Amino acid sequence: MTTITLGRRALMTLAAGLPAGAALAQPAWPTGTVRFVFPFTPGSAVDVVARLVAQDLSERLGQQFIVESRTGAGGAIGTEVAARARPDGYTFLVGSPGNMAIGPAMRSDLSYDVARDFTAIVHMVNFPQVLVVSPRLPVRTLAELVAYSKANPGQLNYASSGVGATNHLAMEMIRAATGLAATHVPYRGGLVTLQAIVAGDVQMCIEGILTVPPFIADGRLRALAVTGPDRSPLMPDVPTVAETVPGFDAGAWVIMFAPTGTPAPIIEKLSEEIRTSLAKPAIRARLQELGATVTGTTPARAAEIHRAELAKWRQAVEASGARTN
Repeated sequence: MTTITLGRRALMTLAAGLPAGAALAQPAWPTGTVRFVFPFTPGSAVDVVARLVAQDLSERLGQQFIVESRTGAGGAIGTEVAARARPDGYTFLVGSPGNMAIGPAMRSDLSYDVARDFTAIVHMVNFPQVLVVSPRLPVRTLAELVAYSKANPGQLNYASSGVGATNHLAMEMIRAATGLAATHVPYRGGLVTLQAIVAGDVQMCIEGILTVPPFIADGRLRALAVTGPDRSPLMPDVPTVAETVPGFDAGAWVIMFAPTGTPAPIIEKLSEEIRTSLAKPAIRARLQELGATVTGTTPARAAEIHRAELAKWRQAVEASGARTN
């Protein structure tokens, strides 16, 4: 038997004769269950986004994509689970402002660094929030609310679902931009904040766009502005804060992340597959029912958006003085 030994140049020549991509073929992915770690309680609009996409990926790619809720510590527990996972393409993180922008700005004791330990895959959707007030207030626009607060110092309070929550910091951003005079009263949970306005304990709050319509429909609340950059199809007659404060944007978002070190071909493939899911008419329609604006971006664009959001929310945290440690 004759043994043939090929040198490096010969191997390269042989590879050049193979079909395109064969010499650098990547292992098949996925070949097993893929998990999307969701660091908050199931049932939110963000959770629904992740589950819609996971179901579609499961059906199209032939492997199970599951959304795994790992709650606690304001999203830090689930985020740490994802940060410490093997970067093998089978664990990803569902990111939103709470765990990937606000939490890192508020806490100095986190064992992970969101900029260092994660790679953005795709910016999936944006969610606007809504500034609502008690109908007892004689105001119908944000400008009128600001003027009223200045004419009645010490008379207005605003509710939030907790110190450092997205709606707390969004209101602080409005206060910093407009001079709105109002005192923060933190509660636990969004629905409680709306009930506090109805009861007359506070006069305003910012809440998710899906929560407020029943209260607006029966006159218990009045919507003044949405916090995203564009008007919402769910409330087309309600102006944006940006129409009063140019450039204002304090909406929520969903970005999928991978642990740093995850192979680039897997990141690119998952980004492409998620964008395919988001483009499906049925999924798009369901997300629009939730008030979401579907985006779908490349990894590079998602990373750029995340860097900007980190800087924006850190500035809001610093302005508010909100810290947990």
